[in-house]
Amino acid sequence: MTDTATITHDEQLLIGGAWREAASGRRFDVTDPATGEVVGSVADADRDDVSAAIDAASAAFPAWAATPARERGRLLRRAADLMRERSAAIAAVMTAEQGMPLAEAAGEVEYAAGFLEWFGGEAERIYGQVVPPSNADKRVLVLRQPVGVTAAITPWNFPAAMLTRKLGPALAAGCTSVVKPAEATPLTAVEVCRALIDAGAPAGVVNLVTSSRPAEVGDVLMSDARVRKLSFTGSTEVGKELIRKSADQVMRLSLELGGHAPAIVFDDADLDDAVTQVMASKFRNAGQTCVCANRIYVQRGIHDAFRAAMAERVAALRVGAGTEPGVQIGPLIDDAAVTKVRRHVEDAIERGAELVVGGEPANGDRPSGGHFVTPTLLDGVTADMLLSHEETFGPVAGLTVFDTEDEAIAMANDTPFGLAAYLLTRDYARMLRVAERLEFGIVGANDGAPSVPSAPFGGVKQSGFGREGGDFGIDEYLSVKYVSIGGVAS
Repeated sequence: MTDTATITHDEQLLIGGAWREAASGRRFDVTDPATGEVVGSVADADRDDVSAAIDAASAAFPAWAATPARERGRLLRRAADLMRERSAAIAAVMTAEQGMPLAEAAGEVEYAAGFLEWFGGEAERIYGQVVPPSNADKRVLVLRQPVGVTAAITPWNFPAAMLTRKLGPALAAGCTSVVKPAEATPLTAVEVCRALIDAGAPAGVVNLVTSSRPAEVGDVLMSDARVRKLSFTGSTEVGKELIRKSADQVMRLSLELGGHAPAIVFDDADLDDAVTQVMASKFRNAGQTCVCANRIYVQRGIHDAFRAAMAERVAALRVGAGTEPGVQIGPLIDDAAVTKVRRHVEDAIERGAELVVGGEPANGDRPSGGHFVTPTLLDGVTADMLLSHEETFGPVAGLTVFDTEDEAIAMANDTPFGLAAYLLTRDYARMLRVAERLEFGIVGANDGAPSVPSAPFGGVKQSGFGREGGDFGIDEYLSVKYVSIGGVAS
């Protein structure tokens, strides 16, 4: 066992290639959600620090944009290799500040490195066009060029991958960036940026501002005309505010916002695989993912068998500090998260749901001061319950029975969100038919973990817009310019 309390990191801001304290000298602590103990501290940036970071990114942009794409790609791939070499150390930091079990954290490091590696390749595939001219005296060229200085605001639940998913395409395209990680998990962001610097990123290409005042940082980023594009992962409410603020600068945005994913289990699904895939979706990172299955619709013919099999799997999940061997469910991020999960469970039971497994507060054998919730399975969940229309963001699964395909699709689409959805079936005609009708940006068909660097991640409706990953991801950081050349004919 590794004692997270022994991991202590005192980190600084990264501005213009130099690690430095905040101008004010202020710092804030980072705590372990499993124990409540302080595991490190970081510099606490204010407006002056953010402005300095933008200055550095702006100064570095011309040279970085002119750097050959192959060199940019090589740097990103070197950084990916460094992250893999340092995987154990980065995973330990992530577990210490986020609570994720070490095995999951190591998987998160590999996933995060994959974005740098993927976009290292995409850097070399930023192609333009030669357009057939309208007359013999002209030639028309289409160029794709970096948008300029970019900003990234990242969440606490996947503190490595959410950062590389934004930095990878930005740097590959030739943009420079200012990144602001979540207050709860800044230490992992430091490790990612350190890998990029150690891989050879020039001064000012990557700038990191950690701060306990996210609104203040956001205001500076949104009001500076030199910042041409911002990528944000977080709540729909904050995303809407960023949309409003972006109007003044007509700033480009990529927004990955809230989700409320349905999972539809049809009668003809392979029972064991269906349970495995739903468990993978629902309980990964203790249910603290934007794409986890929040609503599980089970067709009547398979309902009883599915419920029994899932109840057995949920009851067997081991809860504890992420450093403990065999732990599958770590702590939630804070007290507010625990309160929300318990409120959702109590609301469902009060409204008639059946408690199948769990439901009780965390047991006393878990670390004191930790934010633990017992994995819970409910049945008979209805549309009026909080579980059915709010993101739970915790290890609670609720089952709802359905009869027909049309009924399941209607219930699945009955949400303002549209990030991810899942369906389990062995009928491939149904698989295609239902996937096309689901109003979501991502559909996992017999796949509870569909996210990969090579595919475009993003949502529709109030889950945001823009795509991260795949060959679509780099387009978010490129502007299209056409050049019309006259006087060509002799």
